[in-house]
Amino acid sequence: MENIDITKLFGSDVFGDEQMRESLPKETYIALKQTISEGKELDAGIAGEVASAMKDWAVKKGATHFTHWFQPMTGITAEKHDSFLVPTQSGKAIMEFSGKELIKGEADGSSFPSGGLRSMFEARGYTAWDPTSYAFVKDGSLCIPTVFCSYGGESLDKKTPLLRSVAVLSRSALRLLKILGDTEVTNVYPTVGAEQEYFLVDKDSFSNRLDLKFCGRTLFGAMPPKCQEMNDHYYGTIRPKVSEYMKALDTALWKMGIPSKTKHNEVAPAQHELAPLFSGANTATDNNQIMMEIMKNVAEEKGLKCLLHEKPFNCANGSGKHNNWSLQTSTGRNLFKPGKKAAENTEFLLFLCAVIKAVDMHQDLLRISVATAGNDCRLGGNEAPPCVVSMFIGSDLERILKTYADNEEAKNAEKTVLDTGAAVLPVIFKDTADRNRTSPFAFTGNKFEFRMLGSSASIAGANTVINTIVADVLDEFCDYLDKCDDVNAGVKKLISETYKKHKRIIFNGDGYSKEWEKEAERRGLINWTNTAEALPHYADKKNIELFEKYGIYSEAEINSRLNILLDLYSKTVHIEAETAVLMVKRQILPAISGYQKELAETAMKKEAVIGKESSAYEKKTAQKLSELAEKICALTEELEADIKKCEALPSGAKQAKQYREKVVSGIDKLRLPVDSAEEIMPKDVWPLPDYTDLMFGI
Repeated sequence: MENIDITKLFGSDVFGDEQMRESLPKETYIALKQTISEGKELDAGIAGEVASAMKDWAVKKGATHFTHWFQPMTGITAEKHDSFLVPTQSGKAIMEFSGKELIKGEADGSSFPSGGLRSMFEARGYTAWDPTSYAFVKDGSLCIPTVFCSYGGESLDKKTPLLRSVAVLSRSALRLLKILGDTEVTNVYPTVGAEQEYFLVDKDSFSNRLDLKFCGRTLFGAMPPKCQEMNDHYYGTIRPKVSEYMKALDTALWKMGIPSKTKHNEVAPAQHELAPLFSGANTATDNNQIMMEIMKNVAEEKGLKCLLHEKPFNCANGSGKHNNWSLQTSTGRNLFKPGKKAAENTEFLLFLCAVIKAVDMHQDLLRISVATAGNDCRLGGNEAPPCVVSMFIGSDLERILKTYADNEEAKNAEKTVLDTGAAVLPVIFKDTADRNRTSPFAFTGNKFEFRMLGSSASIAGANTVINTIVADVLDEFCDYLDKCDDVNAGVKKLISETYKKHKRIIFNGDGYSKEWEKEAERRGLINWTNTAEALPHYADKKNIELFEKYGIYSEAEINSRLNILLDLYSKTVHIEAETAVLMVKRQILPAISGYQKELAETAMKKEAVIGKESSAYEKKTAQKLSELAEKICALTEELEADIKKCEALPSGAKQAKQYREKVVSGIDKLRLPVDSAEEIMPKDVWPLPDYTDLMFGI
């Protein structure tokens, strides 16, 4: 493989800071940078200059079209392409792109999910340029990141609420910092690094599985003799074909300015992980959406399929998207970096307590923000956190907070040397806290890792929630401190009182244990085990009041999202059920019947030549398959009846609940005899690529 100069390659397909500085007039560049870095309102008068520079740069990169790239409520991205071409009177053509075309576009506002905000006849929707996110070239088009709203101004996308929450959080954090005496900071912004887990399978094997095609996961599949029991895949040597994929993926991501940093094998066979460096929440969200698209495209080029479903294989680990969240100031300070003396860093402890209170007060919203049909298959085991939201902060930080609560002198934790028992090894200092893989919301040294997100999800919704709930608590802290004559004493009291009132959310132990489930119930923590149970609480009064208070969502926008999410859940389960029925009728039962016939014919021939005693195996196997086939038929008919009953219900919470209770359980019941039949049938007769083909095929 040719040598790559990453420094020259990185961001080469992005109209970033370097490109803007080189191509824009100095005044225009400064104005645009202020908009990006400080959140100042964009001067519409400079849009023409920016558009012209963007177009010239994009054309040099081979672009012929432009598109307003946006993130509707489908959870994926959308784009409509228009060419730069403008015919002239002389019969020639020129390439043009105006400031008006840059700033505003039009899209069909009723063809995307709107949850009732738009009727079918109300078609007009608008896309508006988001200047805080860099434009880029992809597949011959200049892609301009935009927001998407209806003719009435309601948000129809995931980016608009995220941008609102970023601005709200910045205002609240700045307010608190000024009370604490910091007047240098002009902006505070959330940073996010979203680790992305995924599976790779052979393209041909994928093509022969209807469940993978339609659902993204296997609905049937017998346990292979070996899966992840030996722990030999995690961090193991990367196989050549996967290594080629990862190298091509890195190159494609780097060109798009996506700081892909870490790659490795994950726990399950065929499972891997990609982790980027941190960036601002808005940029990180855009990058993650682009990343998922590129991951799939590169896989296609390499004869593979990239699976982003949360649980492609029933016997193995699921895939998550660990959302690492922190707060950065305009002066380059991480507000969640404790420093060498955490006990004396009251600013850090105050912001830490704000997050503790926010998570405790809004467990419901955090749980709802990750609720999907796919994530239901993953949460609660195999390194995925449980459904109960709790926080891990480590014993040392909890000890410090406890001393504040007990009005004792807080002492800093001393770093200790890790004794490896080998004198030749260098001195290694232990971190002051371990990591907890079972914690949904874990403090990991200078950031919080929200581990509950599913691998296929947009990170926009979860970060909108985190930003908003933390901003709300920061404002409460500010209101309290504004009334204090002695701010330092007020800060210490806030740390003490917040820990006392909200320590129930802190749990540093094993989140998988039955003891914790009972303890969580005793503490009054929420335990919504599935999406149908969690989603209806999205529109609870307290949540509507919170989002309306900060202008993140209106009540109508919340209800629309609730309708969309409930409908998405029901449709996902419906598609899985229909696919299961289709596979049973067209593939599995015919294969079983055909093999039974083969067994019967073999038994007759053996008996004719050798005698009746010689056909015991064939008769026993045929009998077992006959019993399984009857069970499969009965469960399929039962599932079909439940599908029709659920389909007849009006879309909403009741329908979602019935799909969960009847149809999801029906698919699970059907799986058992199907998988048992697979274990009996010869490999060349079974109509589907098995788990061995899929998980060990590359």
